[in-house]
Amino acid sequence: MSPKRQLSQAKSKAKKRDFRRIATEEAFSVPEQMEAMKEVLARQTEYDPDLFLWKTQTDPNGPFNKPLLDLEGERMKIMDRDGVDMHLLSMTSTGVQMLAPEKAREVAIASNDQLAAVIQRHPTRFSGLATVPPQDVPAAIKEAERGVKKLKLNGIMINSHTNGEYLSDRKYWPLLEAIADMKVPLYIHPRAPIPAMAAAYRTDHLEHAIWGYQAETGLHGLRLITGGVFDAIPNLKVVLGHMGEALPYWLYRLDYMWCKVPVKFSDRAKLKKPPSEYFKQNFMITTSGMNWNPTLKFCIEVLGADNIMWAIDYPYQTSPDAVKFMNGAPISDVDKAKIFHKNAERVFHIKSE
Repeated sequence: MSPKRQLSQAKSKAKKRDFRRIATEEAFSVPEQMEAMKEVLARQTEYDPDLFLWKTQTDPNGPFNKPLLDLEGERMKIMDRDGVDMHLLSMTSTGVQMLAPEKAREVAIASNDQLAAVIQRHPTRFSGLATVPPQDVPAAIKEAERGVKKLKLNGIMINSHTNGEYLSDRKYWPLLEAIADMKVPLYIHPRAPIPAMAAAYRTDHLEHAIWGYQAETGLHGLRLITGGVFDAIPNLKVVLGHMGEALPYWLYRLDYMWCKVPVKFSDRAKLKKPPSEYFKQNFMITTSGMNWNPTLKFCIEVLGADNIMWAIDYPYQTSPDAVKFMNGAPISDVDKAKIFHKNAERVFHIKSE
């Protein structure tokens, strides 16, 4: 093909281009994580809903193993095919949170190093969130700071509870303070409900993405609010996927019922603002796994388009569905641009085109 024709085709593609597309909840794995989780599986003696999923993730012939490990082959071909410019990568759930502390630190470091390396090779196609071991708070702070300050990653990913505990527990506040001080967001990604909850979901396998994930992660987000985290750390920014894990729908009732029971009659924290105000000011949501126009329009009305980012949830959901959904969403082009890329560029400090 002649240089003149190549230039003509490039100009034609540029004319057809509508929005930059940055997908903000895209999972990956590294061999170190896979091997560590195989060891956890080998020790399993009782049913664990998180390990139920890990059986498919670690299986070389399963649906997720290769897509999680392959960053520069099939994934990039799919991105090109569907017009996805960038994946914001994060280690697949449950991250390192089911590992012994020393092993968790080791795998987190290996993962973050490999993530930073692939971003350096493809800076316009990938950005990423650092993995940290919350079960060792000092180590988590150290790795968060290394990931952001040295490796130039774009935020922190934590997969909901760790050992059945939430980040609203004050033992984790130094980690939250460190994240806030670095002015990067914390993405709280789902995992199966804590053991105290999981039994109620076991019938009909409701403990996974059909219901348990969003119930668990929505509770975690709410616990941060009601636990007074944002009064203590007002500049902390938290991201929730799946259109906010149902919390936007409940904001009115949360405010109403919070005020119904005076603090003196409960052991609740005394908040400076109604719960909904913290959600609107301290949270961002993504569209991951929720390619549904009624929910999108509702969340724009409640939160504003400035607080919503586009995501695919690859490889657990597919690029064509997510792209088609946002391309055809009955919203303005101004709002589409915000959700497709502008909000992600602002929140995750991704260089704009």
